[in-house]
Amino acid sequence: MTSTWDKALDAAGVHDRQLRDDYTRQRALVARYRRHAYVAVRLLLPGAAVPHVIAMTAFMHHTDNVLDGGSTLAERASAYTVWEKDVREALATGRADHPVIRPVLHTVAARPGLAAAVEAFLGAAVTDLDFTGFATEGDYQDYVDAYSLPAFMLVADLLDPGTDPGAFRAACRSYIDGSQRLDFVNDLAEDLEGGRLAIPRETLEQHGVSRSDLESARDTPAVRALLAGQLRRARHDLLAARRLAGLTAPAGRPFVRAMVELEVLTADAAAAKGCGLLRGSARPSAGAALRVLLGEYGRARAARRRGL
Repeated sequence: MTSTWDKALDAAGVHDRQLRDDYTRQRALVARYRRHAYVAVRLLLPGAAVPHVIAMTAFMHHTDNVLDGGSTLAERASAYTVWEKDVREALATGRADHPVIRPVLHTVAARPGLAAAVEAFLGAAVTDLDFTGFATEGDYQDYVDAYSLPAFMLVADLLDPGTDPGAFRAACRSYIDGSQRLDFVNDLAEDLEGGRLAIPRETLEQHGVSRSDLESARDTPAVRALLAGQLRRARHDLLAARRLAGLTAPAGRPFVRAMVELEVLTADAAAAKGCGLLRGSARPSAGAALRVLLGEYGRARAARRRGL
């Protein structure tokens, strides 16, 4: 009996056995590190789109690992130089030996407009190579434009923007601003343990909070206000990004709505946890996430029955 995954690979034009194995390995990777997102992709996107979204997500994740992998900046820079060269050569020749790059080539061949997004991401990725934090809110916004948005567009450009690409990209910018800020707050404990702090220094100063306060997990009114303020800003941008669904082709709308709502739920869970974020990240309840996914699954099935 043919599995739904095999059917998705067939629909995406992935017939070569080695390539099918490559996509299947990337699927397992994405399922491990982004479980909710993986379930949303499998449930809510048309089968032909699923392998392509997984391939681009895995490519982005692998690139992040290359950027973070070395113990010194020189090692990370050298590794990224090799990786970028391999990807660009593969794009230019249409051939690759790497199991992460081969699916990217097939996906780009199926969706030629995506090549520009891959090129933009490769050029942007060095922004994260020597990241040490932000001095100002403006520095954070520059980072979103220079790195976070190009990374997100690797997947967003697979969702078939509607008739207004400019408005679509602006809505993507709202989403990734909120999502990136949320990640930086929600991952504070892990980041601080690794010597990284992504809340701008001027924001800390405005609230009278020191890095030591955060590293020591101090539950003070100033720390609570700092975290709450950052999460309010993230939630505001995520709510603004709800318009993204209406700017996406009908087949992608259930996935986009779920993607945004799951981030809003995470922001709410983080706000409820408060200073507990300094000891570990927050997640929405399984029940709340399941309600979002099942609700959009019902919409997706109804749309497919109508031929949308």
